Amino acid sequence: MYAVLLLAMVLTLLAFRQNIIVILLASAAYVHLVWGDGHLEYLAEDIWISLDNALLLAIPMFLLAGSIMTRGSIARRLIDLAISVTRPIPGGLAVATILSCAIFAAISGSSPVTLLAVGTILYPALLENGYSKRFSLGALTSGGTLGIIIPPSIPLILYGIVNEQSIADLFLAGIIPGLMIAGVLAGYSYWVNRKMPSEPFDLREFATALRRGGWSALLPVILLGGIYSGYFSATEAAAVALVYALFVEIFIHRELKPIDFYHTCVDTAKLLGMLFPIVAVALSLKTILTIEEIPDQLALWITSVTDNKIAFLLAVNVLLLIVGCLFDVISAILILGPLLMVPAVAYGINPVHFGVIMVINLEIGFLTPPLGLNLIVAMTAFRESFIEICRAVLPFIALILAVLMVVTFVPQTALFFVR
Repeated sequence: MYAVLLLAMVLTLLAFRQNIIVILLASAAYVHLVWGDGHLEYLAEDIWISLDNALLLAIPMFLLAGSIMTRGSIARRLIDLAISVTRPIPGGLAVATILSCAIFAAISGSSPVTLLAVGTILYPALLENGYSKRFSLGALTSGGTLGIIIPPSIPLILYGIVNEQSIADLFLAGIIPGLMIAGVLAGYSYWVNRKMPSEPFDLREFATALRRGGWSALLPVILLGGIYSGYFSATEAAAVALVYALFVEIFIHRELKPIDFYHTCVDTAKLLGMLFPIVAVALSLKTILTIEEIPDQLALWITSVTDNKIAFLLAVNVLLLIVGCLFDVISAILILGPLLMVPAVAYGINPVHFGVIMVINLEIGFLTPPLGLNLIVAMTAFRESFIEICRAVLPFIALILAVLMVVTFVPQTALFFVR
């Protein structure tokens, strides 16, 4: 009865288009009153304890580093390097678009930042070189989603925090699925544009692009190499990314002005002002749910309904795809991550593997209406209608779904590098 009332309250708040932070606060207060000991002051205490986590420091530093690279010239130089390599391939600029998204995703860790950094540069170039508007919109909008699966990934960091999993293992688990998605999208981009004229490889252009973009290309090597070698943690990697980006843009490229840095810090602070309250309340809600053993009760109920692992995985994929259409990825991970991981473990699913499955599902949610974040960002950045962008991403959604099925039912695609 109490659970039904909680669901009714959440649906009512959604119907009245309340902000997610309002919904989470109301839900957390309700859970404290009904299943907890009735002391709402513990909610504030839980919020404070939830934010007292050093791993959360990685999020603002990765976001700020990505914004600095977007305002500076690192993004432009990496894109020039990708274009010089793919020029001899028919449809090479289309392939370079996906590669640029994958490279920048490995630096910024954010899907909207990846979309904006690559899209604002390559969208006009694609149209000028004769690529169709629909393909260009679809490639850039879907390629931008690589920012949340190719490490370092902010959603993977949050999944690791809320479910107490190793962030380094989650980053390792995201490598092959991220490369698979990038490879499938690049292959499709080549196939669709295979009749486009190619150009001979220009060694001088490549050498110039490598010289100009060498410092930029070193960043993902330093970042991921340091994490996977165990030289520094994910939080320390975020600090390294931020310091390196500032050093390169200020002292080597010399294209980041003090006023640009100021605006970058302000924009990042605004984003964090929206993100961290959601994280704090969601982690507080997770604390009380864990104390009251709600995830364990859910696991018992699900396993009593079916003992079929495949049926569970299919049901979870469908659920997450629906959730991805309605919730932003951060809220979905923070709310559903703790609830779904316990039954997943009961079915013998590795929690790191399950985290990758969850993030890929929610990655698709970036491309599905009505709340697909990349659709909204693309609509604003490219000044195209929402319907047109939705049509453009359909074939790319189908391709990512195919990779999702492989990753779901072949665990080694995610766990190959995990010790």
